[in-house]
Amino acid sequence: MTRLTEFTSYADAQKHYSKEGLWELFDGRRERFNIAHECIDRHVEEGRVALRVAHADGADEVITFSEIARRSSQIAHYLRGQGIRKGDRVAVMIEPSLPFYCAMFGVIKAGAVAVPMFSLFGPDGIRLRAEDCKPAIFFTNAEKAPDAIEAGARNVTIVDQAFLDGLMGLPETFDWDTAGSDLAVLQYTSGTTRALPAAVLHNHQSIVTLMVAALYATGIRPGDRFFCPSSPAWGHGLWHGTLAPLAMGVSTGTFSGKFDPVRLLKALQDFRITNLTAAATHYRMMRNSGKARDFSYCLEKLSFTGEPIDSETAAYVEEVFGIKVRSMYGTTEIGVIIANYPGADDLEVRDGAMGKAVPGVEVEVHRADGTPAAPGETGELMVRKRGEWFPTKDLGRVDEDGYFYHGGRADDVIISAGWTIGAVEVEDAILSHPAVAECGVIGAPDALRGLVVKAYIILKAAQTPGLVEEIQNHVRARLARHEYPRQIEFVDELPKTPAGKVNRKILRDLEAKKCEAAE
Repeated sequence: MTRLTEFTSYADAQKHYSKEGLWELFDGRRERFNIAHECIDRHVEEGRVALRVAHADGADEVITFSEIARRSSQIAHYLRGQGIRKGDRVAVMIEPSLPFYCAMFGVIKAGAVAVPMFSLFGPDGIRLRAEDCKPAIFFTNAEKAPDAIEAGARNVTIVDQAFLDGLMGLPETFDWDTAGSDLAVLQYTSGTTRALPAAVLHNHQSIVTLMVAALYATGIRPGDRFFCPSSPAWGHGLWHGTLAPLAMGVSTGTFSGKFDPVRLLKALQDFRITNLTAAATHYRMMRNSGKARDFSYCLEKLSFTGEPIDSETAAYVEEVFGIKVRSMYGTTEIGVIIANYPGADDLEVRDGAMGKAVPGVEVEVHRADGTPAAPGETGELMVRKRGEWFPTKDLGRVDEDGYFYHGGRADDVIISAGWTIGAVEVEDAILSHPAVAECGVIGAPDALRGLVVKAYIILKAAQTPGLVEEIQNHVRARLARHEYPRQIEFVDELPKTPAGKVNRKILRDLEAKKCEAAE
C-alpha cells in the first residue's frame, strides 16, 4: 500500500485519502497506542535530530530523538515512583527546551495526562487551571516555581538539567501500557471570553486524526526541516508544530523565550528550514521588523493560522520568500477542517481564501435558519460531525469553486444603521495603509446608528496632522462607504490572546466602560 506521505497533489489527496491510510502511518493500533512511542521512541537512530530550539538569547539547542527517548523514559519511571498512575494529571509549565520535551513525553509515556501551561501565566492564571484539572504534580522551572506555589499547586517540582541528570540511575526504556482511547493531553484553549477557557481532552489516537492537518494544512512530508514558533502550550504549537512532524520522523523547531521576529528570521536561515507554519501575527511582525531581506532562506512551504492574514503582509511574504503563504483553518475543539494544501502545485491559492475542505470532512456555510447559504453569501461555518452539523462560531462564505473565506467571529460582526460589517475586512483595509503597524476593529455604541466602526491603531511612526481623515478615506476607497472607521484611537499596544490574536472582546469591554463612565 502506498503511504499517504508519498502523495503531494490536491487531486491525489481527494483520490487516495482514507482513515485506514492514516493508521498506516503509525506502529500502534487502537488497543495499544502511545503518543510518546509514535513521536519519539520509534524514530530513535544514532544522531537523528528531533528538535531545534531557537532561544531568545541567541543560543541554539539541538535535541536528538534518542536523548528524549532515554530521558522521557526515566521521567516515566520517576512518576511511577511518585505514585502517579494512568489518568492522573501532571502539569508542565516550562519553556521549550530539553526539560520541557522530556517532561511532556515522560508524562504521556507513563500513561498520565499531560497538561501544558503557558509559561507566562501568573499565579491567578495558574490557580484557575490547577483548581480545574487538579494536577498531582506540577512540573515547572525555577523562575515560575514561586508563582505555582503561590497559586496553591501541589507537588511543585523544578525540572531542569540538574533534575534530569539526577534520574540517570533509572532505566532508559519504559514499558508503556496505553490504548488509543486513553487520555493523553488536557489542553486549555487560548480564548479569553471567560475567566477559564475551555479544557479540551485528547486521547492517544487523536494524533491519527491530526495527520489530516499535517498532510494537507502544513504539508509535512519526510525530508522536511520544519519550524513552528508558536508556544507548545497552545494547540498550534503542540499538535501542528511538535507532535505532527515528530510522528512522521521529521525534525521540527520552535522558539523559546520572548518572541523576536529578527531572531526567528535568523533561525530560519541558520536551521535551513524548508517548511514554516506560524500565526498570522508572526508574519506581520517579520514584515514590520524591516529585516526579512537581510537573511537567506530555503523555504518551500509556508502556512499560517490563528486569524486571517492581511493582504499587504501576504504580498510581502510572497515577495520576500518567493512563495505564497497558505491558510489553514480550524479550532482546538474540532481540529483543522479547511486548508490550502502546501506543496500541492495543482491547487490555486486564491487571495484571501482559507482554501478548501480537507479530505474526509464536510464543511458548509449556513444561514441563521440552518439552510445552506448560496455561493458568496455570508453565514456561519459549520462542520459535520457524527451525523450532525457542528457550529464553529465563525462567519464565512464559499465561492462556486469550493473555496472558503473567513468572515470573522460571529460576535465580531458590527451592525451599524442596519448594515452588516465584518471587523476582519475593515482591519485588512486599514493595515494596507503604509502608516499602520497593527489594528483592532470593534463596534462602538452610537445613539443614532446603534454601533459605529471604531479602530484602535498602532502606528509605525508618530502621528501626523490629518492622518485620521487620511486613513478613513483610504478605507472608503477600498470598501463600501459605510464601512470606514468613524472613530479612530491611536494606541501604543493592543490586547492580545495568548496565541497572539487581537482580543476584540477586551476592546469591546473597554469601550463599554468608557460609555458607562460618560453617562
